[in-house]
Amino acid sequence: MVSISNVTEEILSAILKCIDEAIHVVNTDGITIFYNEVAAKHDGLDSKEVVGKPLLEVFPSLNHQSSTLLKVIETMKPIYNEPQSFVNLHGRKIETVNTTFPIFVQGELIGAVEIAKDYSQIKQLSERLVEVQKKNLNHKGGKVIKQQTAYTFSDMLTSNPQFEKTKQEAEKLAKSDAPILVYGESGTGKELFVQSIHNASNRSGGSFIAQNCAAIPENLLESILFGTAKGSYTGAVDRPGLFELANGGTLFLDELHAMPIDLQAKLLRVLEDGSVRRVGSANTISVNVRVISAMNVFPGKALEQNLLRTDLFYRLNVLTFELIPLRQRKEDILFLTDTFIQQYNMKLRKNITGLEENVRDIFLTHPWPGNVRELKHTIEYMVNVCEGYKLSEYDLPMMLKQNTSRTDNSRIKRPSYVLREHLKKLETDLIEEALDTCKGNVQKAAALLDIPRQTLQYKIKKLRK
Repeated sequence: MVSISNVTEEILSAILKCIDEAIHVVNTDGITIFYNEVAAKHDGLDSKEVVGKPLLEVFPSLNHQSSTLLKVIETMKPIYNEPQSFVNLHGRKIETVNTTFPIFVQGELIGAVEIAKDYSQIKQLSERLVEVQKKNLNHKGGKVIKQQTAYTFSDMLTSNPQFEKTKQEAEKLAKSDAPILVYGESGTGKELFVQSIHNASNRSGGSFIAQNCAAIPENLLESILFGTAKGSYTGAVDRPGLFELANGGTLFLDELHAMPIDLQAKLLRVLEDGSVRRVGSANTISVNVRVISAMNVFPGKALEQNLLRTDLFYRLNVLTFELIPLRQRKEDILFLTDTFIQQYNMKLRKNITGLEENVRDIFLTHPWPGNVRELKHTIEYMVNVCEGYKLSEYDLPMMLKQNTSRTDNSRIKRPSYVLREHLKKLETDLIEEALDTCKGNVQKAAALLDIPRQTLQYKIKKLRK
């Protein structure tokens, strides 16, 4: 007979095996009692090589101080989001971020469980990015030579008075060293705008470094921004962060609202003190960096949803610019369309002269959720597939065709000027009104309409077919 405890154990084991996270459980002696397939894949091992064996035997590069599992067993306190670097049995280096908890049963410690996220590839890519940024900062005689940024305000084409005013104001305020916050929907050209500010500033001879704050673990983003000190965690080396690399120039932090709240507090300290401390170091390094941040959500909404610290917002919100969406710049839709057609004519050796009339209407009524980026990609696609001299409805991308067909029924139709249709409707309305007035009496209605009864009966019969 199967016992309840055995069934419960099997159910729990099945659940843990299905979870898409690396899970490693050891007892108080440091011997592995559970190790799921995700953990095995992360660590480059087979679960049979780990289960039932002492942790330090399987991972010889770890010790009681560097192993988060053994540290939790010793201290009986949880550890959250701690980076760990180690070498497995086969000599492969593994990078993880671990959250580890002690396991208590009836008040007695029986082991520890660890949930690990493998970020080896992300870390390698980020470190490569930092190295590339570092190599791009050419030095000559101890001075940084200007790092090329592609855009200036002259590249920001518009015929919208409000957007033109925003450009002029930004160009004027670019000379200041105050932080800048830019917000606007995706595709409105925030990085182009920020690069233009940098090139119009007194820092144009310095470096311009951009970092997207989204989809990067907090510990990794912290080391990217502030650098690392040797020994800060297993495998860590002395490496400057982006603040140091951007010294004398501009650091652009895109999607600031995606930065973890705790890391926002550290960013605030750097902005106030003008100095950074590498991860794991007690020393501070002075930096002279102008920080420009961007968000694709309204700042007030980010504050309400606790995506952005209030104190950081007011520190960054010295100079603020909003890039209005394309749907609010109607004149720019056709203006930019003509510009992009000319660009792709040259690139693709075509001779497109413009849009067909119905396509102009579609463009002006489409909401353009992807803004200028969406418009540019739409024109690129249409110029590629167009076989005539004007872009037609047949050349529209599939998504735009679908959106157009969905709105066709709800679109206000132009009035018809066909006299025959209007006369028919007028006749129908007069007959119905006469019958209603005479309470359905055809003889009286015919007299009221001044036509023979037989004619009225014929028309009624025709109308009701």
